Amino acid sequence: MTTSDQFKADMISLLPRLGRFALSLTRSKPDADDLLQDACSTALSKWTQYDPAHPMDRWMFRIIRNTWISEIRKRKVRVGQGQVPADETDELRVENTADDTILAKQVQGKVANLPAELSQPLMLVCAEGYSYQEVSDLLDVPIGTVMSRIHRARKTLAAAFSQEEYATR
Repeated sequence: MTTSDQFKADMISLLPRLGRFALSLTRSKPDADDLLQDACSTALSKWTQYDPAHPMDRWMFRIIRNTWISEIRKRKVRVGQGQVPADETDELRVENTADDTILAKQVQGKVANLPAELSQPLMLVCAEGYSYQEVSDLLDVPIGTVMSRIHRARKTLAAAFSQEEYATR
């Protein structure tokens, strides 16, 4: 049995990972922050529905994803989304060498240009370390679809970098 305080502590420890996932969905730091806040608020109001037998991160990722889907539906009615491109945010900044920083920005920009159906499984597997099966369960798609989307995302990124390298020669 999880207590309210334990639930809150566990959720707080997940915030960096939840924030990265929210950013991969929204492609905008301000929208990701709002999404994360809404999802945490929902989770806190429904914490008694959480089953401690299952990993909390998966439960939270599903809440974030469902909250984002609801937001997209709402935005179809609204005008002006006010989004900032993901490559202009500080969320994935690398502070090593200048070359590392440039490469990280390039990768971040290219991932941001991928369709959401490709970037979501790619980020969950490559950045968050989930297995294909876990991503399949989280996104509610067959494991073969997850594998195919990750393959297509990697292939698209490799082609984008190859074209860029060829163009600079």
